[in-house]
Amino acid sequence: MRVEIDKYAGFCFGVTNAIKEAEAYVSEGIYCLGEIVHNAKEEERLIQLGMKTAGHQDLTNLTGKKLLIRAHGEPPETYLKASDAGIDIIDATCPVVLRLQKRIKEKSEENNENQIVIYGKKGHAEVNGLVGQTGGKAIVISNMAEAESLDISKPTFLFSQTTSNYSEYEEIAEYLKKKSADVNGKDDLFTVYQTICPSVKNRIPRLREFCSEHDVIIFVSDYNSSNGKMLFGVCKEANTNSYFITGPEDLNPEWLNSCSSVGISGATSTPLWLMENVKAWIINLLTK
Repeated sequence: MRVEIDKYAGFCFGVTNAIKEAEAYVSEGIYCLGEIVHNAKEEERLIQLGMKTAGHQDLTNLTGKKLLIRAHGEPPETYLKASDAGIDIIDATCPVVLRLQKRIKEKSEENNENQIVIYGKKGHAEVNGLVGQTGGKAIVISNMAEAESLDISKPTFLFSQTTSNYSEYEEIAEYLKKKSADVNGKDDLFTVYQTICPSVKNRIPRLREFCSEHDVIIFVSDYNSSNGKMLFGVCKEANTNSYFITGPEDLNPEWLNSCSSVGISGATSTPLWLMENVKAWIINLLTK
């Protein structure tokens, strides 16, 4: 049987950089603001190395400590609170997220009448950071129903969380463009920005192709990963024999019956070492 790991799976650049920063400062007792990555097993590995996790409520107690801003980014007020508390910030915000924050801030400050709309998961760390660029005025939508309820009579600028589903974002953008033209008699009051990370956008067609090449797909992620849930949905559409696991312990041997090839993939928050462990477990199982 052929067992293959998806070469495009695993950490994106932003997550890889954040983890390298954490590893570089673990000996100094670095704190990470929130989960460094939405994967409990990788989080536990870093904690065992010496990294600590802190919440926003802990900032006043971290004077003199090093604090890592993870790839998702943070709103401006977090930096102000950390500065006031005398915290040494190690900023690992993903460059793609930083550029998006800047664009949203510029559009928000350009005109008080500008309506900033962000397509993404409400309450997600990245989305909170994006909303923070507008002083909390941005509107977050997560589905078509919420797009349909938008007041589109004012200048509206649509952005997306960097890890959103590209096809869903395109569908909502097309709907709002048409709605704006219908309501305003013209479509120049609505602007859409393509702000989904290229590595995420490109992964979807590559993942579909990978899924079509194997009888069974084992998708490794964490239940808290929005990106993982989205990409697993892509797997299920491309190959109905796709299964979601968090690690080798979740594998069901019956999934592998009567198949000749198994593909292993994962979210942008899934470490390669975890997918390699899953591959080793499958090979060991098949050789018994």
